[in-house]
Amino acid sequence: MADVGVRPARRADAAAVADIQVRTWRQGYRDLLPAGVLARVTGPEALAAWRERWAEAATSPPSPRHRLLVAVSSDLVVGFAAHGPAEDDDLDPAATAELITLLVDPLHSRAGHGSRLLAASVDLLREDGFATLTTWAFEEDEVTRRFLGAAGWAPDGAARTLDMGEPVRQIRLHTDIRDDGA
Repeated sequence: MADVGVRPARRADAAAVADIQVRTWRQGYRDLLPAGVLARVTGPEALAAWRERWAEAATSPPSPRHRLLVAVSSDLVVGFAAHGPAEDDDLDPAATAELITLLVDPLHSRAGHGSRLLAASVDLLREDGFATLTTWAFEEDEVTRRFLGAAGWAPDGAARTLDMGEPVRQIRLHTDIRDDGA
């Protein structure tokens, strides 16, 4: 079995993280986002911007409670997750965190990397004193909703519509991450 795990991201991981993001979005969001928007956020200029953004997230996060983690298999970065305090106005950022993103390279999917990233994120967030974890998902993204639903996540009633040349609806999911599950 390959050597697998999760660790904090380093600057050197930024290119792999951005590449995974672009590949995953191209495959997973092709039926969820308008084609022009998807092409713009996954094109060469966007890829360069994502690489810089992820390098900054790894080396200079906005706060000590923001983290970028990578899943590795035989020293190859195969997925990543980013989390930090919730920023939605109706949530308490002292008690609620947001899973900003969790993506696994399509070439390495269904090998447990997403579950490992989610578990590592929850462990760190518990250490930071968070009780609840939220994330935004495209309403039509059945893959993400099934994955998170199997881990105990559910919609919390919040929704938003993004203007991407056509409306794209997202729903907010949440889960209790306290050790006792209370």
